[in-house]
Amino acid sequence: MSHIINVPEIFGTDVFNEATMQQRLAPETYNAWKQCIRIGSPLPLEVANEIAEAMKLWAIEKGATHFTHWFQPMTGITAEKHDSFIAPTGDGRVIMEFSGSELVRGEPDASSFPSGGLRATFEARGYTAWDPTAFAFVKDGSLYIPTCFFSYTGEALDKKTPLLRSLDEISREAVRILRLFGDLETQRVKVSVGPEQEYFLIPRALYAQRLDLRLTGRTLFGAPAPKGQELDDHYFGVIRTRVSNFMKDLDEQLWRLGILAKTKHNEGAPCQHELAPIYSEAGNACDSNQLVMEIMKKCAAKHDLVCLLHEKPFAGIAGSGKHNNWSLCTDSGKNLFKPGKTPRQNAQFLVFLAAFIKGIDEYQDFLRSTVAYAGNDHRLGVSEAPPAIISIFLGDELTAVVKSIIDGTNYTDPQKSLMRIGVDVLPSIPKDTTDRNRTSPVAFTGNKFEFRMLGSSQSIAGPNIALNTIMAEELGKFADILENAEDFDSALQKLVCDTFTEHQRIIFNGNGYAEQWKQEAKQRGLSHHSNTAQALPTYVSQKNIDLVTKRGIFTESEFRARYEIHLQSYKKIVAIEGRTCVDMALHQILPAALHYSSDLAKAILDKKALGISCKTEQALAERISTTCDSLYEKVTKLSEKLRFIPDDTEAAADYMSREILPAMESLRADADTLEQLTDKTYWPYPTYSDILFY
Repeated sequence: MSHIINVPEIFGTDVFNEATMQQRLAPETYNAWKQCIRIGSPLPLEVANEIAEAMKLWAIEKGATHFTHWFQPMTGITAEKHDSFIAPTGDGRVIMEFSGSELVRGEPDASSFPSGGLRATFEARGYTAWDPTAFAFVKDGSLYIPTCFFSYTGEALDKKTPLLRSLDEISREAVRILRLFGDLETQRVKVSVGPEQEYFLIPRALYAQRLDLRLTGRTLFGAPAPKGQELDDHYFGVIRTRVSNFMKDLDEQLWRLGILAKTKHNEGAPCQHELAPIYSEAGNACDSNQLVMEIMKKCAAKHDLVCLLHEKPFAGIAGSGKHNNWSLCTDSGKNLFKPGKTPRQNAQFLVFLAAFIKGIDEYQDFLRSTVAYAGNDHRLGVSEAPPAIISIFLGDELTAVVKSIIDGTNYTDPQKSLMRIGVDVLPSIPKDTTDRNRTSPVAFTGNKFEFRMLGSSQSIAGPNIALNTIMAEELGKFADILENAEDFDSALQKLVCDTFTEHQRIIFNGNGYAEQWKQEAKQRGLSHHSNTAQALPTYVSQKNIDLVTKRGIFTESEFRARYEIHLQSYKKIVAIEGRTCVDMALHQILPAALHYSSDLAKAILDKKALGISCKTEQALAERISTTCDSLYEKVTKLSEKLRFIPDDTEAAADYMSREILPAMESLRADADTLEQLTDKTYWPYPTYSDILFY
């Protein structure tokens, strides 16, 4: 009999969530925590002590023996150091202790985490600080406490701290706008995020035989399988039993941790799948997505599978992205990107829409740079993912509304009578009456924007920090204008009209894959940074530095440090891939092809001795020999290039893009040719056919 899961019963059982806190804390302690969350007031130490004691007892009941401050350093993954609850009693025994000071603050060794020059390697001290907006949870015998991570001198060394700062900023400016429309109740505006997670699952035994997969997460070599995804038979198809068992196990683990895993299905490429959550507040969504990626890998291992999160693990078939659904909601649950039922509500919707359009247009380079890294370069711009050009898809009907405002004309709803566009007299704006444009990097999908350029392996923190900060800046500028206007309605109408007029170039509803779009985008003055080496330098433009420092999201040193880390990561990843290419070519591919070639030569001699025709063997041996010569020459050149990588990180990124990656691709072409020519019994590792159609 299969294991039956009672979802409502198990959901969140491993989380010290609000319901659990309400049950286990004294009312005054619980209310103090709520006040801290609601208005950001400090949490007194005595309150922290009471929360810590209740949290410890609850965790021990769940089987926990240790606690850890769980944080998100600038590696893009999570980090943890585990301490036990034990404390000696003096008579050879121990008791289980956990204080408020241990809950609130930790001190992990920070020397080996990337800092981008914020600190010297010998300066090892770093601190973690409890994030009371995120719930603690029990996993693998430890109590996990979500925290922020910062240096001895106070600089943010993580991805979580700037995200929380950006959430405060956008809330503050959005509330200013709402007050102008008569909303006196909303105290906080929340960013709602739903990251759809794509991934590949392959057999662990086959993965273990591929050095490139083990070291880089993607196949650096591999001839196309005779079949790919051209029949569209995998997308939304019947899920394999082995994969279905993995998904069921994964769902249960995520649900126990309070993660809103909602949708699971096969994706377009063979062995590719997707998990989509219900949207949640951005800080929680970021934590949850990190857990999703971690648990996917662990869960896959239990089922003799390996979860690949690389953006392009296999050439020639679709890679994996992470669609970031982003919206704004009031603390009472009203979605600010949902068109309203009254003229006033629609006017408010148009203000938020205008601010978003203006922000994306003005800071398109900033947004593009947040998804620029080595893995994503293999996916963006290919006909499976958005182009590397930022544009916004609104759909035909909403675009018509925007155009009518720009032109000062009437808007005709096909289902209704002619209606005049104005501030107090607006048509009913449709929620979602248009097809979905999968080629658009930023698409309006009814009550949210879907930012589709994220890669499957990356933290969602960076892109959401950018979206939040950009939107906070534009809403702040709008509020400054409207708060000082003598005639609010006239000022509002002018503001919305002027904004749509000045920034309509960023709106594009067509085919982003089409070659002519690149030319049109250039004529519109939109940026096109096709790879990381081109995109990253725009990250630290003075315009972006001014934005993030003005808004208090980063200090200039914190911001420049992240730029340095991104460059270093790109350099290191491509270098590892290059060295792996050399290793596999010299120690696996060439020996296999030469071995087969040698056996062919022996067969040719044997046939000639018997007077038997050997044209096929001779032609095949000659082609293999010629390709081996070419491959060896290219290996030598790549090895040489890898010896002369510049020390300067900016120069190195450019060098990796111009020299190393093209050399690797050229080498791969010969290797893949040899794979197609060599007898399979000689080939040293599983092919695409073996892995994708196991």
